[in-house]
Amino acid sequence: MANPAPAAASTGGTGAAIAITEHRLANGLRVVLSEDHLTPVAAVCLWYDVGSRHEVKGRTGLAHLFEHLMFQGSANVSNNGHFELVQGAGGSLNGTTSFERTNYFETMPTHQLELALWLEADRMGSLLAALDDASMENQRDVVKNERRQRYDNVPYGTAFEKLTALSYPDGHPYHHTPIGSMADLDAATLEDARAFFRTYYAPNNAVLSVVGDIDPEQTIAWVEKYFATIPAHDGKQPPRDGALPDTIGGELRELVEEDVPSRALMAAYRLPHDGTREADAADLALTILGSGESSRLYNRLVRRDRTAVAAGFGLLRLSGAPSLGWLDVKTSGEATIAQIDTAVDEELARFAADGPTAEELERAQAQIEREWLDRLTTVAGRADELCRYAVLFGDPKLLNEALPKVLDITAEEVQAVAAARLRPDNRAVLVYEPTAGDDESDAADEDTDADDTQEETAA
Repeated sequence: MANPAPAAASTGGTGAAIAITEHRLANGLRVVLSEDHLTPVAAVCLWYDVGSRHEVKGRTGLAHLFEHLMFQGSANVSNNGHFELVQGAGGSLNGTTSFERTNYFETMPTHQLELALWLEADRMGSLLAALDDASMENQRDVVKNERRQRYDNVPYGTAFEKLTALSYPDGHPYHHTPIGSMADLDAATLEDARAFFRTYYAPNNAVLSVVGDIDPEQTIAWVEKYFATIPAHDGKQPPRDGALPDTIGGELRELVEEDVPSRALMAAYRLPHDGTREADAADLALTILGSGESSRLYNRLVRRDRTAVAAGFGLLRLSGAPSLGWLDVKTSGEATIAQIDTAVDEELARFAADGPTAEELERAQAQIEREWLDRLTTVAGRADELCRYAVLFGDPKLLNEALPKVLDITAEEVQAVAAARLRPDNRAVLVYEPTAGDDESDAADEDTDADDTQEETAA
């Protein structure tokens, strides 16, 4: 077991650094602890280094399907018993799948922390004892129904899937989204699921964080008690290379004719990898251009031109492939896509030429700071971010450096990334044209959230 190593980084004037200690079990499980006695609760978060980027053609959606299967019981827990035990103890829980990881998490009253650790260890070590054809078929149907409800049968529901496929070429590990295709979900076998578990659900492919009102020595003793006997597995292959040129090299455009409330223009711009200074600069650029009612695109399209009822621009951060800047505009009345195209290009060109004003940069940094601190206010948010920095960037202590780096970005850096990346030849575009109905009343509520890339298991 490694000796505890408290984090020493400062939060850059926004408060004391979050205390972080690390441990590693003999089987490779990495454990990150952060002690905070403000409230009598503790968060447990477990990240497995597997997401849709690890899947192969013909078996898309397996990572997400398996996330559901993890709630179907294990050697000592009955079907759905994980939910029943946690909620019966006054806790909350869930799991999500993204391109780059699968996570599971509980927030518990402090005196129930041992239960959460035992439950996570039980399914990591013994899920195959309960995985059978019945649970496989049950959750296959659940995931297929989730796809219908969230993608196939809602207005603009397949936009994220279509833009992802346009943005990343065929064969690229990020070409498909975590939800997977209906055909691949039908094709997945019980043996596929078992092999997936053996390969990826091993302690040496996971990071466990525990945050909140904890006794670190007792917590590590419980982790050793329940996780240490689970064997490591060395069969995992690294994900395929996600590297791409900095820009697409030409606009890719697709027309979608569907029964949607209004015309829409959606676009994805190829942006720098997460974890880089350039990605932080891009985040600030998109915040200024398209986050909230004070943004440039909202002021131009909704307030001034009145050609749109909604206009947003957000960053989908990715570490193993270029990130995506996600533009989403829903038109108003008889406004045309050509009008939207022209206005968007004018605003982006003006921003690239002049950069942000001092006031805009300050406001964007303050917005990102507020959102970040709000996330770290909860023990669950902190636990998730500690796992994120450990799995994707190798060091959970980078959490303490994240905000100071954003606040250090200059106007010149924001302008530079906008000039280099927010260009017509570096985007994939979807144009939605309604095929029936003129009702625009709900159009403003159909915005696609750039961060909504994970598939979630509901209780």
